[in-house]
Amino acid sequence: MIEEILDKKSNFDLTSKSAFSKEDDSFTSRSYAALLAKNAIPYSHRKVADNYTIVKRIFKFQAVNSRISNADKALLAKYDFNILEYTTVKQMYEELTLLQKWSASQDVKLKNDADSILEIRAKELKYIDSNRYANLSNEIYKGYVALEHYFEEISKYKEV
Repeated sequence: MIEEILDKKSNFDLTSKSAFSKEDDSFTSRSYAALLAKNAIPYSHRKVADNYTIVKRIFKFQAVNSRISNADKALLAKYDFNILEYTTVKQMYEELTLLQKWSASQDVKLKNDADSILEIRAKELKYIDSNRYANLSNEIYKGYVALEHYFEEISKYKEV
């Protein structure tokens, strides 16, 4: 019995089901965003999420935002992260978990890089949203949806 549970736990997909759930139970990406939001959220994450939420509500991204710079892409590549357009939901949740941990790190360089990466992700999300997700042709890469759900969950300006 215990081996079966441990085996299920080690082989489960974060975005589809819980390791301790029955086969017919589902575990949505929205619920995973809520679980991530229950962790100790760094102030920098809340600040970026609040900024994103306010800009989305007031301006609705009508102005065209620029894409990320080559320096931003280099920082993402340094930590082996794809650009947001080519990130899956599972990859995004793993990345957000790492960024939360790194933002609470005692290593100042790692902490600054984690905060910078989250700001880059917000910039990418604004660009994708301003283009109405038009440049996303593959349904596999929905990491931007996971990031948006995370921002909605941790923002103090979320809709009730």
